[in-house]
Amino acid sequence: QVQVVESGGGLVQAGGSLRLSCTASGLTFDEYAMGWFRQAPGKEREGVSCINWSGSLTAYADSVKGRFAISRDNAKNTVYLQMSSLKPEDTAVYYCAPWKGPHDYCLRSGAVKFRYWGQGTQVTVSS
Repeated sequence: QVQVVESGGGLVQAGGSLRLSCTASGLTFDEYAMGWFRQAPGKEREGVSCINWSGSLTAYADSVKGRFAISRDNAKNTVYLQMSSLKPEDTAVYYCAPWKGPHDYCLRSGAVKFRYWGQGTQVTVSS
């Protein structure tokens, strides 16, 4: 049974930083690409950043490029999202999901394409 657990969200002022973590179990972690998504109230869930199985390839949505950094530690079955220079428009519930396929799939496909989700972690950026 695949389980995904996100953590690290919170309330931060604009310009601040947060690091999110996502741990996946019940799968062979280093066989899967991983991605971060977010969903703001009234909006669809959107891909934010993706990383391939080894961590050698990453991809970012234009809205976060240069501010967010994705990484992974396969020994810990964990993927991270370091978020810097946060803006109020980054406010959302952040989720992660695993998949087998191209590393940038999370930016090219709708959220319905992904089978496994965690409960999400809330990020709120105040102005």
